[in-house]
Amino acid sequence: MIERTIDIETRDGRCTTFVVHPERGGPAPVLLFYMDAPGIREELRDMARRLAACGYYVMLPNLYYRDGVMEIWPIPMDPEAPERKRMFALMSNVTIENVMRDTETLIAFADADAAARPGSIGTLGYCMSGQHAINAAARFPARVTAAASLYGVMLITDKPTSPHRVANKAKAELYFACAERDSWAPLDTVRQLDASLKEDGVLAEVEIYPDTDHGFAFPLRPVYRKQAAERHWERLINLFRRRVG
Repeated sequence: MIERTIDIETRDGRCTTFVVHPERGGPAPVLLFYMDAPGIREELRDMARRLAACGYYVMLPNLYYRDGVMEIWPIPMDPEAPERKRMFALMSNVTIENVMRDTETLIAFADADAAARPGSIGTLGYCMSGQHAINAAARFPARVTAAASLYGVMLITDKPTSPHRVANKAKAELYFACAERDSWAPLDTVRQLDASLKEDGVLAEVEIYPDTDHGFAFPLRPVYRKQAAERHWERLINLFRRRVG
């Protein structure tokens, strides 16, 4: 496996990005892996390595680079804790437009790297970034052929960038993995999303994972559920193999 941590120049600064891909058999198809709220940490790098071990060129960008922050970990449970309040403040600065500009730059970087295969790419995002993965599919329909939101938040909002609004602009196959218990994406919201996607004829699956909580796929979280996490890996790999290569 080959891995690097590099600074990619964007219009807004230098986006530190973890890049990992197989040593042999390339060039490898590209996956853009958008981080969750606590930021870039070894737990996410290990998940990127797992995807790369399946044959992909994985890019994991630090979406907090505009604020000069890499991670906020561990996150205290106390909602009044300063670190937790700081995390939410950082999240509010990660706008869809900023992430889409970053995505354009990341795609251009991959296109110039001989280790990355040109053509179709996949996107995935956990928590705050589920919406980024779906918006990337809508913004770059000629490139993104598969997109996954994993216990994503803000699935239905009144904004034009709401996943339920932009999904019909995508040509990708979309996948939404949702926890049964999630205050950020309650089951009523998940069901509304599913109904909206079906009404619009979007190629998408919305799957509710029984007896799980928000964050169930992260090994270092108290809510980690191994069986559900392995199921989500199966779904992701099959999606990307089917639609990206």
